[in-house]
Amino acid sequence: MTNHSTPADVLASPKKLPWYRKLGMQVLVSLLLGILVGFAFPKFASQLKLLGDMFLALIKCGVAPLVFLTIVHGIASAGDVKSAGRVGWRAIVYFEVVSSIALVIGMLAGNLLETGRGMTAVAGAVPPPAAAKAAPQGFLEFMAHIIPDNFVGAFAKGELLQVVVLAVTMGIGILAIPEDKRVKINVGLDYISEVLFSFINLVMKLAPIGTFGAVAYSVGSSGAAVLIALTQLVLSFYGVVFLFIAVVLGTIARLCGFSLWRFLRYIKDEIFIVLGTASSESALPRLLIKLERLGCGKQTVGLVLPTGYAFNLDGTSLFMSMGVMFIAHAYGVPITLEQQIGILLLMLLTSKGAATVSGGSFVVFAATVTSTGILPIEGLAVIFGVYRFMSMAIATCNTIGNSVATVVIAKWSGTFDAAVAERHLYPERFPDTAAADADQRQPRGVPMTKAG
Repeated sequence: MTNHSTPADVLASPKKLPWYRKLGMQVLVSLLLGILVGFAFPKFASQLKLLGDMFLALIKCGVAPLVFLTIVHGIASAGDVKSAGRVGWRAIVYFEVVSSIALVIGMLAGNLLETGRGMTAVAGAVPPPAAAKAAPQGFLEFMAHIIPDNFVGAFAKGELLQVVVLAVTMGIGILAIPEDKRVKINVGLDYISEVLFSFINLVMKLAPIGTFGAVAYSVGSSGAAVLIALTQLVLSFYGVVFLFIAVVLGTIARLCGFSLWRFLRYIKDEIFIVLGTASSESALPRLLIKLERLGCGKQTVGLVLPTGYAFNLDGTSLFMSMGVMFIAHAYGVPITLEQQIGILLLMLLTSKGAATVSGGSFVVFAATVTSTGILPIEGLAVIFGVYRFMSMAIATCNTIGNSVATVVIAKWSGTFDAAVAERHLYPERFPDTAAADADQRQPRGVPMTKAG
């Protein structure tokens, strides 16, 4: 697909929508209204659970095919990444290692902080039927359950864990097909995925209604306990994201010989865009240009950064693992160490491709919670009430993580010009470069890089 955008177009400020048309603002307003209605009319609010349930049902309709196509397409596309040689396999190794670290950190934080504990106990509530009926599963039972005996049945029954297994198998099978045919298959997957993404985006427009019903019901039935639990979740999540960026990414940057603080200052405009839009994709075109200007090889930037949007979602990994533990604590569902390990392995797969659709982190999180079979899906609606606040940190962490990954892999692969990078990271030493950056706000003679 040809992109006729110029660097000036890409680095220009995006058009702003009126505040009342922004989904995040609509969700925020509905969240506040839900809290007010829950406190003022608790009996009426308890009947609004239907709105949240209907919204969740619509999401569940698209989750299975969306996760299937995302994983299949991601694995099929990885064949192209591997064919790129040393850059490709280094990128895949880095993505999987750092994503795994993020998942483990999120799970540890969820266990240590115990956010959500007592949310239902305060109001004397009991876990939902979905949680009460779920029998404890050992690791062997968990592994045996993931193998489907019917391709269509896995989708029809909503067995999303089995759908993931089918997707992985299908993706590996596509890699065995000749490259000319595989390209056509990938194009077809793109078209089908576009339809599903459009469906999910349409459903997400109904999020304010679902949020209003879910939050009103939660506050009306549990009172202030749910608000305290959600506030703890948001604050603890921001703290964990900050520590991950400062400690994990900071350590990686230091080991690779550059300052994370200097680098963040260089891409600060893109970070602010992501914070404002809560979408990591909003800064992708600009980052493609700025990272190449920083001294990273064009091929490396064009390969690593877009691929990272599917395989290296650090913020999404933190959110998913902390969210799972929040729901478990909130509804009093015990999760053994074996089950936590199984869920971590599941999230390594389901977290891939979350950035390809608006609210993708929540969609794949919903898929993960549903796939476990032991966590109540009612907790999804409660978390979605504050998802907008969390999505800002999720998108920012994803963007910073992928930007750092691009520089690290460029240095690792020998496609990084340290002298050029120094001129941009230390503008006080090179006033000419600093003045050019401030004046132009764009690279000279750098064409728009194709991100796909």
